[in-house]
Amino acid sequence: MFWPASVFQVKDMGIYFSEGYGLSESTSLGISNPVLGLKKVGSIGIPFPDNDVRLVDVDQGETDVPDGQPGEIIMKGPLIMQGYWNNPAETAGQLKDGWLHTGDIAIRDEDGYLFIVDRKKDMIIAGGFNIYPRDIDEVLFQHPKVAEAVSLGVKDTYRGETVKAFVVLKEGESCTADEIIKFCKEKLAPYKVPKLVEFRESIPKSAVGKILRKVLRDEEEAKAKQQP
Repeated sequence: MFWPASVFQVKDMGIYFSEGYGLSESTSLGISNPVLGLKKVGSIGIPFPDNDVRLVDVDQGETDVPDGQPGEIIMKGPLIMQGYWNNPAETAGQLKDGWLHTGDIAIRDEDGYLFIVDRKKDMIIAGGFNIYPRDIDEVLFQHPKVAEAVSLGVKDTYRGETVKAFVVLKEGESCTADEIIKFCKEKLAPYKVPKLVEFRESIPKSAVGKILRKVLRDEEEAKAKQQP
């Protein structure tokens, strides 16, 4: 994961970093910081001229949300795929009236720049609050003893889900769950603070280094089934 602070670090080394957004289903970048225009660190930029982009409500995926409010990115344009090969059911779930529903949640600012919030499927719903794990992960990475971290929602009898953090410490460091929770309390709203912390030697990743939250979810579900 590439945090905004890292952009400034590499800039000091003479490396200029610019963010954009695309996915396999869009066949190319559809949103990007302009080459010659204003660039905003942490933003994926603005839509390409031939790529229509909307932010719609997370629940139904139909109503446009105002600037400053999180919504799912949907895109429509000449580079959007026509469908998944031999998979009409999956195609119907992702393509609606030509609009590709990406599953990514973003916020648009007053200048039209988009900022990714999180993946829709990763959103935690705890006690009626919508919680985006990325907010928590960014705080966990700020802890001086933390090398890697990821958060997700685990089943909770009373709140529906509760936040659990998985943490890998830097070599030679020691830390307690209470220390991590206290650190988060100083930087997060109370409902976002992890209630559970698990220290691990590593966090599962794909071959390209993407954190595999599904593996962690499966582990948690297996643990829940074993409980009486």
